[in-house]
Amino acid sequence: MSEEIIVPKMKRLKPEDREIKIPWLNLALIVFCTLLIIASTFLNLNIKHYILPQNLFSGNNLNTDDFIYSFYFIPQIPTIMFISSFLGKRMSLASVVLYIMLGLFFTPVFALGGGIQYIFEYGFGYILAYIPAIIITGNILEEKYTYKNMLKSAIFGVLLIHLVGIVYMMLIALIKGSGIGFISGWIAAQSGLKIIYDLIASFVLILIGKYLNAGLKFVL
Repeated sequence: MSEEIIVPKMKRLKPEDREIKIPWLNLALIVFCTLLIIASTFLNLNIKHYILPQNLFSGNNLNTDDFIYSFYFIPQIPTIMFISSFLGKRMSLASVVLYIMLGLFFTPVFALGGGIQYIFEYGFGYILAYIPAIIITGNILEEKYTYKNMLKSAIFGVLLIHLVGIVYMMLIALIKGSGIGFISGWIAAQSGLKIIYDLIASFVLILIGKYLNAGLKFVL
């Protein structure tokens, strides 16, 4: 009796159709998110906010511009965190690997170009770090989409990317014989205040990815 009820239901689901549709939809989402990474690579946001100037009590005349801090922000790392939250570990990992393969072997999608020689660029370590960051944040978010886990994934993911990026940059600098001044300037420019912006933007985008991921489950 129960088998007679189950079988018609399975027929109505048409599993042969689902086997065709799901991989194509997955592939489309992976490619779409890879395009998001590429777009974020070349997106330079001018972020402005109010600050207290260092010479506030110096007695010098201050104007409005002295109270405004301008920072140019490339949102690639928050985009990686969003994709991890949106697609889940496996599909987001595929999206990142596709991005790296495109840049190394097919087309210049990295910030300074592309090609296999890009592995000797100072910033390539940040790109490589996307892979372990995706794995770690994916594992955290797979447990449960709580605010604690989302905050934890943002912190671990962002800090890991910057840490690996700095270590890789120092290795390349050692190979190329770059001086201490260059190294300290690079760290300040690429992983100084930018870490704070990456953390804030990553948490917001992980939260957005949470709700998109919930909707994605109904489709898949």
